Amino acid sequence: MLFISGARVVTPGRDLGVTAVRVEAGRIVAVGADVQPAAGDRVVDASGLTLLPGFVDIHSHGRGGADFCDATDEAFSKIGTGKLADGVTSFLATGLTRPEEELAEMCRCTERYKASGEGATCLGVHLEGPFFNGDMAGAQNPAYLKNPDAQFVKRLNAVSPVKKVSLAPELEGAEDCIKELVAEGIVASGGHSSADYATFERARASGMTHLTHFCNAMMPIHHLRPTMVTGGLLADDVYVEIITDGVHLSDPMIALIAKTKGPDRLMVITDAMCAAGEPDGIYSLGGLRVRVEKERATLADVPYDPKAVVSNVAGSVALYPDCFRRFVRVTGWPLEECMKATGFNQCRSMGIADRGEIAVGQVADMVLVDDDFVPLKTIVGGVVKFEKE
Repeated sequence: MLFISGARVVTPGRDLGVTAVRVEAGRIVAVGADVQPAAGDRVVDASGLTLLPGFVDIHSHGRGGADFCDATDEAFSKIGTGKLADGVTSFLATGLTRPEEELAEMCRCTERYKASGEGATCLGVHLEGPFFNGDMAGAQNPAYLKNPDAQFVKRLNAVSPVKKVSLAPELEGAEDCIKELVAEGIVASGGHSSADYATFERARASGMTHLTHFCNAMMPIHHLRPTMVTGGLLADDVYVEIITDGVHLSDPMIALIAKTKGPDRLMVITDAMCAAGEPDGIYSLGGLRVRVEKERATLADVPYDPKAVVSNVAGSVALYPDCFRRFVRVTGWPLEECMKATGFNQCRSMGIADRGEIAVGQVADMVLVDDDFVPLKTIVGGVVKFEKE
């Protein structure tokens, strides 16, 4: 049992001001200025701080030198517990373009991590690959690319629930694969793709509702040749992920996307690789060498080409508070509107109705932050799992 008082409470769509929150059995049971603690409650005086719903990162590969595709219990533990310091209370374990057996082992690790009960909550698996266009592969290993295959996904889904699959909708079999994924309750997301607008619309009609790291590894906007980016901006029913690390999208582009899409269809992600939170140096991403220098990760063996549609940028080294801080500043939106993009939209887009809000009945996943959005306490299922010294 937990009782938090004195904090400014901000939840998607509502700034509740200074109010109290009470938790029992891992769920929020009361929110209000007149709520009082019960006998046995752990009382947290959060005066001067802000209480937010915990961040939900549905697209990240690693942290602290570990990658989910390492497929070891140690890697999952390091990432899952490390995320607590970032205010992340739940995440999708995101894979890369790797052989099926390696992804199956990642899925087995996912299930063992869930059973451990440590760290942030793993909501499921996100398969980023291997169903990508080779010309748009970027930092995905081209040796293991293949056409969309729903049976491939179903085999992995039988090991650990797959919540989301990123794929290139222009590839052979993509539309049928999307339909099969949707029938299984799996989100289909377009990514690493050269799809034009017409292809995007067919995929959307088949059930594709997400776009992966929007604008990155996609054909850019053109005034005469509309692309999947054009479609993503226009489609009111499609959610778009954005990496707001200052490397993958310029601030004006973040502002344009935000102004066009509005707060109800945006999802802030990190797309963080193993080097997130680590010093500069050479790292590995899906078997490819990556150089990290000055908060920027690039393929070490691919020279930068300013004219290329897909650059040599290789994932992010940002932590979630960094991405959130930039998002708040660039959009200029009220905090309660920004909070839709940090967990509420992610959860609702995947059919998860009991996370992402500070409201009665919701899972008590919350983060206490200071005025600069630095996480000071991270609460998962009503348990304080991280406290900043």
